[in-house]
Amino acid sequence: MTEVSFAVRGVAPEPYAAAPILSARVAVSADSPVHAIALRCQVRIEPHRRRYTEAEAAGLVDLFGGRERWSSTQRSFVWLQCATLVQGFAETCEATLPLPCTYDFEVAASKYLHALEEGTVPLVFLFSGTVFTKGAGGFGVQQIPWDREDRYDLPISVWRDLIQMHFPNTGWVRLGQDTLEALAGYKSERGLVGLDEAITELLAQTREQAR
Repeated sequence: MTEVSFAVRGVAPEPYAAAPILSARVAVSADSPVHAIALRCQVRIEPHRRRYTEAEAAGLVDLFGGRERWSSTQRSFVWLQCATLVQGFAETCEATLPLPCTYDFEVAASKYLHALEEGTVPLVFLFSGTVFTKGAGGFGVQQIPWDREDRYDLPISVWRDLIQMHFPNTGWVRLGQDTLEALAGYKSERGLVGLDEAITELLAQTREQAR
């Protein structure tokens, strides 16, 4: 049985992608020649592996509650599911693993990443998939063992560069159809340029009434 291992060497924004994608450079090693690997990977965030400022903690209340609860609420959670095909190699090679991202604030990972001001994002890459090797009757097929994983601390600046590249100074919020129609009607009635202006005006009115 061929022994394979994986190590994440770096993660950077994919500059020419139409949608926000990070590219992870993964070093792949094997103790015998490999024809190909159908590689799958689950990327999880491990929030308990880093410290947080007071401002970051305030932004994480929706996810984990107050600091006094973090010992029970800060559990690892899934960020991405991704896959790639690794070409044949003899001993080692470097594969590119695409990590398609979203900036939807309804997604827990996006809320978490948005709350971070500095430092790194503690990630763990859980590798799985199928290895194709040379067998007695032609090709041999084996599954990647369940324990193949690697931890990587992603600089939050890399994530911010990616989002700035695709959504400069903007974000995404999902609204119900009725809410969207009501907001569009309000925008038209007031002669506003866009929905952003409509929400800004409504927030200003709410703050004024709260005084």
